[in-house]
Amino acid sequence: MEFFVQLLVNGLSIGFLYALSALGFVMIFKSSSVLNFAHGELLAIGAFFFLILAASAKVPIVLCFALTLLGCFALGFIIERLFLRPLIGEALIQVIMLTVGLAAMFKGLMLFIFGGNFFKYPSFLPAALSVTWGMINVPSAYVASFIIGLFFLGLFGFFFKYSSQGIYMRAVADHQTAALSLGVHVRRVFALSWAIAAVVCAVSGIVLGIMHGVNVHELSSIGLKVFPVVILGGLDSIGGAIVGGIIIGLLETFTGGYISGSLGEVIPYIILVFILLIKPYGLFGSVEIERV
Repeated sequence: MEFFVQLLVNGLSIGFLYALSALGFVMIFKSSSVLNFAHGELLAIGAFFFLILAASAKVPIVLCFALTLLGCFALGFIIERLFLRPLIGEALIQVIMLTVGLAAMFKGLMLFIFGGNFFKYPSFLPAALSVTWGMINVPSAYVASFIIGLFFLGLFGFFFKYSSQGIYMRAVADHQTAALSLGVHVRRVFALSWAIAAVVCAVSGIVLGIMHGVNVHELSSIGLKVFPVVILGGLDSIGGAIVGGIIIGLLETFTGGYISGSLGEVIPYIILVFILLIKPYGLFGSVEIERV
């Protein structure tokens, strides 16, 4: 029983992290219908930016966190303005291939600067944050992941539901032409979507760095796990991203704990194949109906 509860807590922590990462992916897709293949690289950039500030520059941790989020917010704006905006009106496949190119470019730059080495963050989490209950021990990194994931999911949920910019983003996601006719600045919404998505990636990268350390290859490959999450939940569903992240996190953890660690790494992609065969629009995705 203790082992089951241990896996359950670990799976929920990882699941909230996947959900948070998938949230940025869904935001970009909802606002512009673009599949962002540079998602994992943005996640790695945030993690390494935090590493530079915390380990090399010796900046206080709270300030490191704030500066990383601000830097990635600005990076998202720059990516949209320099690379995505010139392609407005072009075929969607060209925009998607641009994100593939950005992914290769960002990964190459990070490998040039940091190499394929493994780095660890300085230890800054208080030992009191860990939870011990009988034979169950939840490390402070997993507790921090759970808390940070819940906080930011709640924060973004509040932003989308109550803030004016969040409402504008929802309007653009539902119908760009109608939103434009009502005076919504669609290009500004696109830029904000990329900026917030970059912030979400940075948060996910920092938490992953706290949990497992930082490595270019591993962090960029984590971005691939976003695809099973968003396909399971529904590409255009924010709530589906949360549910899909939790389901994938739990399945991966329990499969790795009870069967095989190698199978646990593969199980998200097995789910991806089956959900595409059985329910292509995901659990909460919008089904497109075409009349002929």
